[in-house]
Amino acid sequence: MTKKIAVINDLSGFGRCSLTAAISVLSVMGIQACPLPTAILTAQTGYPSYYCDDCTDKMEYYRREWAKMEQHFDGIYTGFVASEEQIRQIFRFIGTFKSPDTFLLVDPVMGDDGDTYCMYTPSLLAQMKKLASMADIITPNLTELCLLTDAGYHALTGQKDTRKMMQAIQKLGQEFCRTGPAAVVVTGIHFLDDSGGRQMGNLYINEEGSSLFSFPYVGGSYSGTGDLFASCMAAGIARGDSVPSIIKTAGKFLELALKDSVREQVPRNDGVNYEKYLPLLIESSHMPD
Repeated sequence: MTKKIAVINDLSGFGRCSLTAAISVLSVMGIQACPLPTAILTAQTGYPSYYCDDCTDKMEYYRREWAKMEQHFDGIYTGFVASEEQIRQIFRFIGTFKSPDTFLLVDPVMGDDGDTYCMYTPSLLAQMKKLASMADIITPNLTELCLLTDAGYHALTGQKDTRKMMQAIQKLGQEFCRTGPAAVVVTGIHFLDDSGGRQMGNLYINEEGSSLFSFPYVGGSYSGTGDLFASCMAAGIARGDSVPSIIKTAGKFLELALKDSVREQVPRNDGVNYEKYLPLLIESSHMPD
């Protein structure tokens, strides 16, 4: 039977992010995406102008109706939330649908590159910390990890010694693991390799230690890359892939999409050219005979 994941995120008409990214990635990886929109936007919030229809008052209808249908989810995957009230709605959803065989993946969308997004407030952070502590795995970028652990972003990224920086990130991740999650995958870490080349890395952290997966930095910062990565993680967990193998596959997928987008000079708000690389996410072991 096809595995199902409830995906709680916004839907943006432009930007190749959020539910647009999640539905396409989960589908190609053989997982049914069951979307619960937190907001519907004409375009993601990085564009100079957009209209946002807040769906906070609609979220409870999804919970009630899906409960009436006696639905069961193999995973619950949360992304962009517009307010602390939406996180409280998610708590109720988890209380209804999370069973012992349902994993919870939280992508704690709050900021990037040391800055917070427009919807960020201290009270939203407090609720996000509670939500992330309930998760089995979280996928913050470095900014979001610092917010969750009350760490200084610029002090961390100002560290010139890459090994020491990774050790510091591992320590923060392990501290947060002790609040609940079995694993933290920190995404989009910029660093220099031993030869001085720029790299982009994803650091997989659990209580035992950490593993770094990286590829050459190709330039550019694009909308939706975090959503694509988290979607790969959620779908991979649902179909039984190991976390390291998912990170490697997602990294290669994003590396090619980023290279393509830089080559074509795609505006950052438009997101990456990922569609043509979706077949990379289909594992031969999951194909029918």
